[in-house]
Amino acid sequence: MFTHNLDPILIDLGFISLRWYSLAYIFGILIGWWYGKKIIKKFQNKYSNFIADDFDDLITYLIFGIVIGGRVGYVIFYNLNYYIENPLDIVKIWQGGMSFHGALIGIIIVTFFFSYRREKNTLFFLDIIACVSPIGIFFGRIANFINGELVGKISSMPWSVIFPNVDMMPRHPSQIYEAILEGIILFLIVNFYINKKGYIIGTCSYVFLISYGALRIVSEFFREPDQHLGYIFNLFSVGSILSFFMIIIGLIMFYNLKKNEI
Repeated sequence: MFTHNLDPILIDLGFISLRWYSLAYIFGILIGWWYGKKIIKKFQNKYSNFIADDFDDLITYLIFGIVIGGRVGYVIFYNLNYYIENPLDIVKIWQGGMSFHGALIGIIIVTFFFSYRREKNTLFFLDIIACVSPIGIFFGRIANFINGELVGKISSMPWSVIFPNVDMMPRHPSQIYEAILEGIILFLIVNFYINKKGYIIGTCSYVFLISYGALRIVSEFFREPDQHLGYIFNLFSVGSILSFFMIIIGLIMFYNLKKNEI
């Protein structure tokens, strides 16, 4: 059993501090950027309309999509009443509060906009993003663990963790579970399909939606719900419901792609 005593601040210079959470975003974007360009170069002979420089330009759009979408998603999905009463707090991102599902919506919107302006195939870019996103998710979940947030349910497992900032009860390290499921395993699943012989544009996008949705629902069973939200119908967390819709959208994409193959 481990008692959590990790400092969320990596470097504190007094007038400015560097947090592990910020570092997770930086590493996730930089490594994802590098890997995304590598994928594009692999397919340049097959899809000559795409060049690695396109992804360089797309990254700027994605950063805005992640930050704005993640924040707006958190406000709407997780704490709307509070922010209606305190609208100025919406911009205080440094206080925490980001939503993966909101960031995903933001990413999809800016990718559609970017692709339309460049006259590129949106689904190919979304496939690349699907392949690199688990990298950022992995680092993000590790940062959640370091911050001692999004803690798991009470557990008697030998690897349980006590989070003194919450209580002194041993809990599932659900952040680590999510880093493994939504980071490592999801990365292996999605990248298997883009490297598979006969890869079809759009495949990685629906595989990501279905796989992430399923893996997130599994991890939610070990994660303590937000106190101000609890469970909907005493059974489902907000994260589970949003992930269920991801699976539905992924299945619709799968059906449409298969129908077009016929």
